[in-house]
Amino acid sequence: MTGAVFLSEGMQKFLFPETLGAGRFAKIGLPAAEFLANFTGCFEIICGILVLIGLFVRAACTALIVIMIAAIAATKTEILIDKGFWKMLHESRTDWAMLLGSIFLLIKGAGSWSLDKRWLNNG
Repeated sequence: MTGAVFLSEGMQKFLFPETLGAGRFAKIGLPAAEFLANFTGCFEIICGILVLIGLFVRAACTALIVIMIAAIAATKTEILIDKGFWKMLHESRTDWAMLLGSIFLLIKGAGSWSLDKRWLNNG
């Protein structure tokens, strides 16, 4: 699921740029919003695919962890300050799930059906 959600979110940054891509990045005040949204979208697509096929999973998850920490800091800090801990926790549940899923995969590595495992066992 981690790879599928990142793939989907990355694609949506290009499919719906005003609400989920550059427009959203500009709305929350990020500099160079168009570049940053496209850069992030590309990383989410590439790393999502890598996680899905089980190739370079730990490296992909490292990038995804950085993306999720930045996303939480950029979008949920204001909610925490303005509306409190529980509202922030509710609004960031998907972000935390994706962060923790990525951390799990970073620690555990790819599964037995992954390309990483097949190459390590044959190499």
